[in-house]
Amino acid sequence: MLTLDLVLPNSRYPIHIGRGLLDQVDLLLPHFSVRQAAIVTNDVVAPLYLESLSSQLRAQGIEVIQIVLPDGESNKNWTTINLIFDALLSHHCERNTMLIALGGGVIGDMTGFAAACYQRGAPFIQIPTTLLAQVDSSVGGKTAINHPQGKNMIGAFYQPQAVVADMALLDTLPERELCAGLAEVIKYGLLGDIDFFCWLEQNMALLRARDADALQYAVQRCCEMKAALVGEDEKEHGVRALLNLGHTFGHAIEAGLGFGVWLHGEAIGAGMVLAAAASEALGWISTNDLHRVRTLVGQAGLPVQAPDLGLNNWLSLMSHDKKVSQGKIRFVLLQQIGQAVIENNLPAEILQQVLTGRDILV
Repeated sequence: MLTLDLVLPNSRYPIHIGRGLLDQVDLLLPHFSVRQAAIVTNDVVAPLYLESLSSQLRAQGIEVIQIVLPDGESNKNWTTINLIFDALLSHHCERNTMLIALGGGVIGDMTGFAAACYQRGAPFIQIPTTLLAQVDSSVGGKTAINHPQGKNMIGAFYQPQAVVADMALLDTLPERELCAGLAEVIKYGLLGDIDFFCWLEQNMALLRARDADALQYAVQRCCEMKAALVGEDEKEHGVRALLNLGHTFGHAIEAGLGFGVWLHGEAIGAGMVLAAAASEALGWISTNDLHRVRTLVGQAGLPVQAPDLGLNNWLSLMSHDKKVSQGKIRFVLLQQIGQAVIENNLPAEILQQVLTGRDILV
């Protein structure tokens, strides 16, 4: 097992990465201040792992409340999060009751947001069950639900007590979900580590084949990079915004198609290709670099062509993104592979060129 330490100005917490960690409840117990836990999961993950975790906690004298939510991005809303509050209140859960997010990014985001709100702040632990959640969404304290007009528009920065990334949980991950997680893995190579990007070019087949060593290295490297960025900029006032590479485009795809039609990682994959296309149009990266980005995204089993949302719809959707600043759509683009920058003044003609698909296919 490897443990990373995420250090923030007012707190710190461990990120445990290894195989078989779901069976090591001793990793969780030091963070409990009362003998009560609410495990929040969904109806896909629950049959696989809920009873095992519950029985281990109960064996340690922990009262366990099980909260099983409907699966999917389309359920990441007020109606579903109220199911968490209903269960907590009906079981007389206290402010110090530990909430445990057992699931992917949707469960992690909703559980974290519920923890931030319940009695003005309850503790929570992340146990991510998808690659996307292990490498990205479980780390850093971003919690939220969606609104029909935009993704993750209602939420809070609220840090977990710990993250436990059990690589064995990826064994049961559907192929489409695995590929979706690889989008966020590629993102880290693009935004800040060209050596990691080159490693991904050489090892994508191993990752898709679920090679244990390759997957653990990818999770470790992504968590190291995210921990460094979050530690420097917890509330996204500066460098943490680089983690949004591909997300301005990707969130528009998710909202435009309807949440859940494309998985988050699928939308981010296409969004990164669009970001690379804009960077190439600006003259920042070469046509060959754009080809490398597009090729790697495709090798990860992700869409390389964005859907046709219509130019006006694209612009409307992106204008509602939470990354809009002073009325300007903020993009994360590439000065080179391995070096991302924030761009608030992308010329309208280049944005239109990219969104209408002209000159971006290589």
